[in-house]
Amino acid sequence: MSADELTPLETENPMVPGGDLDPDMQEALKEALADMKGPVEALLFVKDKCYYCEETRKLLQHFVDASPTVDGKKLFSFRVIHLDKNGEEAKKYSITRAPTVAFIEGYIRYTGIPSGEEIRSLVETIIRLSEGEPGLEEESKEKLKRLEKPVKVEVIITPSCPYCPYAALMANMVAFESYLQGKKLVIADTVEAYENPDIADKYHVMSVPAIAINEVVAFVGLPYEQDFVDKILELANKS
Repeated sequence: MSADELTPLETENPMVPGGDLDPDMQEALKEALADMKGPVEALLFVKDKCYYCEETRKLLQHFVDASPTVDGKKLFSFRVIHLDKNGEEAKKYSITRAPTVAFIEGYIRYTGIPSGEEIRSLVETIIRLSEGEPGLEEESKEKLKRLEKPVKVEVIITPSCPYCPYAALMANMVAFESYLQGKKLVIADTVEAYENPDIADKYHVMSVPAIAINEVVAFVGLPYEQDFVDKILELANKS
């Protein structure tokens, strides 16, 4: 990926988009979620005095409203878990930050509100979860069968980055494939940089998307799928 295809991380945090969607966006969301085949539940982890927790709740409610209804039930739903009041449940998923949106037992998660451009990866992730098909290349699926050690993939993003949703979706689907294989060895965590500056600073992120695998920066920019899977296997073996 060339330098002009990266999004610089601004030194001064811009306002992160909130959870409100205009009517056109709501209609586009409804059209996109019409492709859902089965139910998908998200877990929303929140805490007190958290502005983006409420914004994320509003955003997810838009997804509920836009999702198809089958037998009187919405195909997309979410459940709110308070970090302070439901500490044991949060601990079960190893989630400590709010807001966090989690799927499939926390193996796919968004740390920070998945708004702005990142809505695209959230939509596509929900659709693929509902279809039960990650959409990876067959070669990638075969390679992931060789994975034997746990891997955490952190995709550092910003809401204005147009390339970040593709990186996030790729990581999410690798985690989903590992989940479907019964191994459950990959956690894909999409981290909103402005809400989590300590994580961005930890990896010295200057441009996004930046991808860390087991706390090693592996890519800055959007990698090819095969390179991404190969790097996961390589770094997993070093852990």
